[in-house]
Amino acid sequence: MEEKYNWNLQDIFENEEQFKKEKSKITDILEKIKEYQGVLCNTSDNLYNCYKLYEQALEKFEKVYAYGMLKYHLDMSNQEGIKIFKEVETLGTEFSVATSFITPEITYADENAIRGYTKEDRFNGYARDINDILEKKKHILSKEEENILANFSETVSAPENTFDTLTNAEFKFGTLIDEGGKEVEMTDSTYTLYLKSKDQNVRKQAFNLMYNKYSEFINTITEMYISNVKAKSTIAKLRKYNSSLERAVDNDDASLKVYERLIEAVNEDMNVNYEFIKLKKKMLKLDEMHMYDLYVNPCEQGKDEITFEDAKQEVLNALQILGKEYINKLEEAFDNRWIDVYAKPNKRGGAYSMGVYGVHPYVLTNFVNSKRDVSTIAHELGHSMHSYYSNREQNVLNANYTIMVAEVASTVNEILLSDYQIKNEKDNRKKAELLYELLEMIRATLFRQAMFAEFEKDVHDKIENNVMLSSDDLNNLYYNLNKKYFGPDVNIDEQIKYEWARIPHFYSDFYVYKYCTGVSSAIAIASKILNKEPGFVEKYIEMLKQGCSKKSIDLLKMVDVDLESKDTYKSAIEFYNKKIKELKNLL
Repeated sequence: MEEKYNWNLQDIFENEEQFKKEKSKITDILEKIKEYQGVLCNTSDNLYNCYKLYEQALEKFEKVYAYGMLKYHLDMSNQEGIKIFKEVETLGTEFSVATSFITPEITYADENAIRGYTKEDRFNGYARDINDILEKKKHILSKEEENILANFSETVSAPENTFDTLTNAEFKFGTLIDEGGKEVEMTDSTYTLYLKSKDQNVRKQAFNLMYNKYSEFINTITEMYISNVKAKSTIAKLRKYNSSLERAVDNDDASLKVYERLIEAVNEDMNVNYEFIKLKKKMLKLDEMHMYDLYVNPCEQGKDEITFEDAKQEVLNALQILGKEYINKLEEAFDNRWIDVYAKPNKRGGAYSMGVYGVHPYVLTNFVNSKRDVSTIAHELGHSMHSYYSNREQNVLNANYTIMVAEVASTVNEILLSDYQIKNEKDNRKKAELLYELLEMIRATLFRQAMFAEFEKDVHDKIENNVMLSSDDLNNLYYNLNKKYFGPDVNIDEQIKYEWARIPHFYSDFYVYKYCTGVSSAIAIASKILNKEPGFVEKYIEMLKQGCSKKSIDLLKMVDVDLESKDTYKSAIEFYNKKIKELKNLL
């Protein structure tokens, strides 16, 4: 493996000796932080000095943690790497324990005094963090009550842990006959591969195996899910929220309006999704389309190979539109070993980007020369550039952007790449394949996740209004949502009613809607970039520089995206509609 395709971890620490020294310095700083326990808010000097130490410790910890994790992920069987990562995880726990007094002491202090302190210029870098604690004050319980809730945290997560164990460790789905006539065992991870098979019989077998198993355990899973919803609803009530949804959006830096406008907009324009489903049916040449036919790509021409160097050039060409500074930094990422490119024995699978404060981001990929890998690189470098800008412009406390905006920059890059590839593809069949993939991404991320979000809201609303729900109630609710979202051109197979029971995200209540807001924001931003709206790229880069120094909703307003307005989601659906028409014209 050529060195240029491997991470250069020496950008973080020259050697392990330096890593150990930095680790030791963090321990020393944590001891100094502990000295402020009990007296943190007595004076503005105490609060400022403690935050200054906290900032120093956090900067060092980001580097130490990254070094340990990245080293471990390069070879997850290496005992030395495992040991180093366990050390940094232990240090992380020590860090949390040493600084755990900060939030409660600010919460229970005199609010007027704290707000007075934060008006001093020296608190500029810390005011946002402190004000966030004060804003959440009304939802903080007494110390004794907080302690009781903390002790029950493991019990609250029991339904999710039981679900994970049951479905990952206990479920065996059985065997099917694959395209080659061979009997093979189906697992949860191979299920999607079989759903994408060109052979309808293989797809049908996989679908039946999956939902036959879930139907066997539907009463047990219903009990687990309803227990999870009740636990989250009870905590929301205890914390003086009107509902578990209100608590979730508050924690997300969003609002009830965001959630409600999203569902309303999607429901009003459902016919656009029907158009894509109808086109899909026609392309697959099916007289009757079933739920198990939705994932096969009728345009796929076979696997196109691409070298990493060509992939790199394609990404750079596609993202030129973001300006010289952006491209120069991407070239630095490619040329200075920010990316660990190829699969290696015992290397972590998948792909991710990790920002390292004070250094630069690192990207992990497992490049296998597939055209789809190009999109992965563009996506992960979107995260990296977001981290690069926010880390460069903000202190460590204000650099980490929230989940509400985390997928925006990465999806913007994907859309820009897709647009470039479609425009530059001469072969109409390949152009159709690229368009189809873009449409399928929007369908799965906007409409499918909105259906999940609507299901969650309905279930939580009913339980919070003391409506008793059985497995039949949940199955019927989910089945009817599928009818509404997929429309008249699909045979809504009876067994799809069990699908809700296999969605692990439902145990992280109200998580899925953020996929919808993310893709809608990205489409709005990418459209303005592609339309070359004067000054917009600069506005977009300015937004990336803000980290979490502003509320997520306000950050997106900097680039003319209002998540509390239906217009944002309607524009995304109009983009989807436009691409459906483009695909129809090609066929």
